[in-house]
Amino acid sequence: MVLFPNAKINLGLSITGKRMDGYHDITTCMVPVPLHDALEITFADKTSFKSTGLPIPGAEKDNLILKAFKLMRRDFNDLPHVHFHLHKAIPMGAGLGGGSADAAFAISMMNTMFDLHLEDWFLEDYAAQLGSDCPFFIENIPKIATGRGEILEDINIDLNGCHIILINPNVHIGTKEAYAGVTPKLPEFDLKEIIADRCLWKDRLVNDFEASILVKHPEIAQIKEKLYEKGAFYAAMSGSGSTVFGLFDKETSLGKWPESYFTFVGKM
Repeated sequence: MVLFPNAKINLGLSITGKRMDGYHDITTCMVPVPLHDALEITFADKTSFKSTGLPIPGAEKDNLILKAFKLMRRDFNDLPHVHFHLHKAIPMGAGLGGGSADAAFAISMMNTMFDLHLEDWFLEDYAAQLGSDCPFFIENIPKIATGRGEILEDINIDLNGCHIILINPNVHIGTKEAYAGVTPKLPEFDLKEIIADRCLWKDRLVNDFEASILVKHPEIAQIKEKLYEKGAFYAAMSGSGSTVFGLFDKETSLGKWPESYFTFVGKM
């Protein structure tokens, strides 16, 4: 069985409070985008994992896909062994949720392959144990996310036909660095009301991480500025990573960027 886990972007991201469990409360709108990994799961004599494409840092045993398998096998101990082959195309630590998508898609695929017949809310519970972004990718449709990102609410937003450019300058921004520059506060404007009127996005749809990160990393600020110069109706950082996206009403050429940059052009 082969599926293609996709990335996501954040439309606005407010850090609203620090939690007792060490996480932060957030409010954001997450939207799927057409940049994909490829994940194949086949039955095997022994559970194993292989990756190709972009190199994945860290120990193999810590990969979220294997953790997803172990999590489900804890409750369904007769699950058969499988081999996972992940071809990685979504850059990691980039604010695009690639690792979370891989894990969530693995959960959904195993639910189908093993005939578990688990409903989405059950799969989302598994996904929430793996990462804050993971539950979003179970239904994989635009959602307002609150809590630490795992409380999801449907939102009506239509970006079909819009074009997107993603630019990542390969600047690493650690989670600790990102949150160190943010003072939690309630957002000035209601996210749902802003999302409903695209004319408000440029001035009111804010990612709280940008205030400090764009100052520390002017290269990222320059990418955002250039996407607006190219005609984007909205451009912003996605999540706490260094990827900047631009949304356009019409097809737009990528233009020239340094060879070291990761770039992507697609249609929503």
